[in-house]
Amino acid sequence: MSQLLHPVSRRGFLAGAAATGALIVLHPFSARAQGNQAHLRIMETTDIHVNVLPYDYYADKANDTMGLSRTASLIDAVRKEAVNSMLIDNGDLLQGNPMGDYIAYEKGLKDGDLHPIMKGMNLLGYECSTLGNHEFNYGLSFLDKVLAGANFPFVCANLIRGTELAANPRDDKLYLKPYVILDKKIRDGSGAEQPIRIGIIGFVPPQIMVWDLKNLEGNVKTRDIVEAAMAWVPQMKEEGADIVIALSHSGIDVKQGDMMENASFFVAGVDGVDAVFTGHQHLVFPGKKDFQSLEGVDTQKGTLRGKPAVMGGFWGSHMGLIDLMLERDGSKWKVVSATSEARPIFERVDNKNKPTVPDDKRIIAALEQDHQATLAYVRRPVGKTSAPLYSYFALVADDPSVQVVSQAQTWYLKDILKSTQWKDVPLLSAAAPFKAGGRNGADYYTDVPAGDIAIKNVADLYLYPNTVRAVQITGAQVKEWLEMSAGIFNRIEAGKPDQTLINTDFPSYNFDVIDGVSYKIDLSRPPKYDVKGGVANAGANRIVDLMFDGKPIDPNQKFVVATNNYRAGGGGNFPDINASKIIYEAPDTNRDVIVRYIVSQGTINPSADGNWSFAPLPGTSVVFETGVKAKDFIAQVKALKIEPAGEGEAGFAKYRILL
Repeated sequence: MSQLLHPVSRRGFLAGAAATGALIVLHPFSARAQGNQAHLRIMETTDIHVNVLPYDYYADKANDTMGLSRTASLIDAVRKEAVNSMLIDNGDLLQGNPMGDYIAYEKGLKDGDLHPIMKGMNLLGYECSTLGNHEFNYGLSFLDKVLAGANFPFVCANLIRGTELAANPRDDKLYLKPYVILDKKIRDGSGAEQPIRIGIIGFVPPQIMVWDLKNLEGNVKTRDIVEAAMAWVPQMKEEGADIVIALSHSGIDVKQGDMMENASFFVAGVDGVDAVFTGHQHLVFPGKKDFQSLEGVDTQKGTLRGKPAVMGGFWGSHMGLIDLMLERDGSKWKVVSATSEARPIFERVDNKNKPTVPDDKRIIAALEQDHQATLAYVRRPVGKTSAPLYSYFALVADDPSVQVVSQAQTWYLKDILKSTQWKDVPLLSAAAPFKAGGRNGADYYTDVPAGDIAIKNVADLYLYPNTVRAVQITGAQVKEWLEMSAGIFNRIEAGKPDQTLINTDFPSYNFDVIDGVSYKIDLSRPPKYDVKGGVANAGANRIVDLMFDGKPIDPNQKFVVATNNYRAGGGGNFPDINASKIIYEAPDTNRDVIVRYIVSQGTINPSADGNWSFAPLPGTSVVFETGVKAKDFIAQVKALKIEPAGEGEAGFAKYRILL
């Protein structure tokens, strides 16, 4: 049966404005639409990661930059600016904060139970969603139970049930419907209702088969996003879709390849696709900061290859909006004009985050019990730390928040391997800082004071529900692993002051520090590998003085390295690190191992051992940005000469290192 798309008449706008005293401004498309035209506003949320409420459970305090309950108020306001509107979501809903872990690991979901994310979303009138890569972190049966509680459909055109890909993508046995075609009524410029068929298709990064191998192997497979789009979009048009909307849980990259992780640019190029909703990268599009200078990407107009596109931030920080001016061509509708916008839920005022919208009280009420249960869960103490744990300097010096992860991984695997054939093989440990580098804002750093450690602190140290893996590699491969990690730093010219140190395109979770060896990083040399693991400078060697047991490492010596399922399965594209090197797959999450380690020790000493540093470059200085609270810990970083260098952008603080 046809449904009317959230309509508001022009008379209704004026009456509402008079009643509330608020000034409601129609989008220009609604204001000027003629009798054969209609304005359709499509709203996006993406990468919510269970942040339904404006509360940071890691820090155990309210946070005005996040929360679907805030975005929900924005949804209401946005609907009032358009005659016709619809709401969609772009995935990554189920994992990302302690509420998600509490539901998955502590409370569980019985048949018929509603996940907190669905309690919130079901109140808001979503038309459709797709799957994000983090939907699989807790396994397929958990995912199935969550989706059963949604009062809107989920679509995904490149996730195949079973282990076989068909010769033709249209013959794939898909896990979900590839698309839906919604029969709607739309109000045209004269106020008359007209029928319209809106097709919505979804995609997930194929890399889930690496990132969640344990949960997915033997159960599902993935197909290339663009290949799937090229197969299914023509069928949608054949079935009468007037317009086609792509929900691409995949970022923006203009370098084409097979099985691309970030394929939205090329989805926009598929004939028949009218608008692309993107996400995954936790960035904002259109905007002034992200995706500048990419050919075919217009960051002002918000287009990819000329098609309207949007990426609405993360954790509810923005509402993505695409406005379409539609024109009736016989019995069909076509897009004749479009605008795109990412509208934030907060603004920076006097170096502080100020909310621009209130909470939707319906969502606050619906999640009150889940919120209180999550607070009790994260506040549960598991041990003590004799020194603070912080990640403000994790990208520039050996760091206590990374150190404790490596200590726990080593403690765990040493016991497991002691009665195996690997008992005499030297054991190293690789760990990276997850909350560093500013990817998710100036407050996104680990900061645990000395004293009691609660579960919230452990979750803060280790954000993801990864499981422990052990890989066996050679000394030469240890060096290449570190060469890849060292790609996070820009090349620095000796003798020059205040050069930018960090390559912000390189995610901090790929900056692995390997404990059990010592080494220096020579910043005057170019990186050997690029951000994606491709060879950038084959002859470059940034890793110098690489030592094991006080002597230069033997390239042929075998080592066991403790890591996680993401890295061991090939995540991050580290050279020679893939599933073929795995010698042990643990049933335990890295986070659980850290909890057990702290319980076993009673009190931990997480002080960094300083096993890595920058090679000296006389007369040279570099600058980097970190959180403002870094000033409280600067004296504890003994291996570097660090000094404040003023304010950074968007609430960050700038520091200088004298090399």
